[in-house]
Amino acid sequence: QVQLVESGGGLVQAGGSLRLSCAASGGTFSSYGMGWFRQVPGKEREFVVAITRSGGITYYADSVKGRFSISRDNAKNTVYLQMNNLKPEDTAVYYCAAKVSGGSYYYTLNYGHWGQGTQVTVSS
Repeated sequence: QVQLVESGGGLVQAGGSLRLSCAASGGTFSSYGMGWFRQVPGKEREFVVAITRSGGITYYADSVKGRFSISRDNAKNTVYLQMNNLKPEDTAVYYCAAKVSGGSYYYTLNYGHWGQGTQVTVSS
């Protein structure tokens, strides 16, 4: 069973950048599509970005298109989330997840392995 550990979160001013990493262990990383989701207190976890197993196709939420970029390095068992031009509304706990079933990359129910999350706070 794959285990996921996120890192790279922190406090940044609006307009700044952060890069999150998600390191996988205990499974065949290249066999999983990967996604990043985020959650704020009192709200449901929401889709941010996702990438297919080979990295050939990516999916983005409208709110982050043009600002966020997902990539993966299967040799390093790691997926990355580059976040540029950050806004206060991007403040959330960010989770990476491994997709375990068919269907849309946008839905949390299609992901079966989750990291513990990393906090991103964007100050205005």
